[in-house]
Amino acid sequence: MDLKLSTLLCLTLLFSTILSPALSELCNPKDKKVLLQIKKAFNDPYALSSWNPKTDCCDWYSVTCDSTTNRVNSLTLFSGGLSGQIPPQVGDLPYLELLQFHKQPNLTGPIQPSIAKLKSLKELRLSWTNISGSVPDFLSQLKNLTFLELSFNNLSGSIPSSLSQLPNLDALHLDRNKLTGHIPKSFGEFHGSVPELYLSHNQLSGNIPTSLAKLDFNRIDFSRNKLEGDASMIFGLNKTAQIVDLSRNLLEFNLSKVEFSKSLTSLDLNHNKITGSIPVGLTQLDLQFLNVSYNRLCGQIPVGGKLQSFDSSAYIHNRCLCGAPLPSCT
Repeated sequence: MDLKLSTLLCLTLLFSTILSPALSELCNPKDKKVLLQIKKAFNDPYALSSWNPKTDCCDWYSVTCDSTTNRVNSLTLFSGGLSGQIPPQVGDLPYLELLQFHKQPNLTGPIQPSIAKLKSLKELRLSWTNISGSVPDFLSQLKNLTFLELSFNNLSGSIPSSLSQLPNLDALHLDRNKLTGHIPKSFGEFHGSVPELYLSHNQLSGNIPTSLAKLDFNRIDFSRNKLEGDASMIFGLNKTAQIVDLSRNLLEFNLSKVEFSKSLTSLDLNHNKITGSIPVGLTQLDLQFLNVSYNRLCGQIPVGGKLQSFDSSAYIHNRCLCGAPLPSCT
């Protein structure tokens, strides 16, 4: 009897040793196969050395899995080490909610079309890389996107108007690329939430669409482009904009006639062709930052609020602006 029991215990221990790795691995085998294909496509880089086929992919560097389904839901590859194009296999992770390639200077080529298959994707961050080509129209198919960041790349061409069809978008970063053309009129017709808009450091031209007057943007950065004409539709007493940067463009409008919401904390209009005077309404705001330098403003800087807390660099190089912190009006 003792011999039988001893044999049974030995067999149990043997089988448990053989089976335990398989039982303990949570990673879905389909997801694991795709990740290993991605690693191979990048020529087995050192940055992905933890992607060992003998270990659980849910424990791999840059990979996270859903705690309930154990499907891969996040892939965040940043800080160098990868070269070449984004592999098409990234589109074969159907439960992916976050995809990020950040600070990968050797990442090249276009934005991978297979990304359009990632219908569960909530955040797409492709930033500080050397990817090129256009901002693809297919991104508008990713209806669950809440955050789209394509900044600090070499993207060119125009901005697709279809991006306004993303119903859940909270932030759109297209800044620091080589984008040309106009800001789409459709950006005044976002379906659902109104995203923060970051379009700075491009080569965008033409007028800011008047359709933007219909929406209430919390943050707008259109700085360092070639935008012309009126930008007053962005502002308004009933809006809740906090940060607006329109600096270093070719904008021309009368600042005297603009009404600002009390929510505004940062306003940068420097290096434009803006005329008129500084409205008294700005004294009622809790401004943390203001710069209206290098324009065509005239008249006395209103006294009150935060306007005298900024040094002269916020006001210099205007046509005939005067009063503290500039020299007094004569």
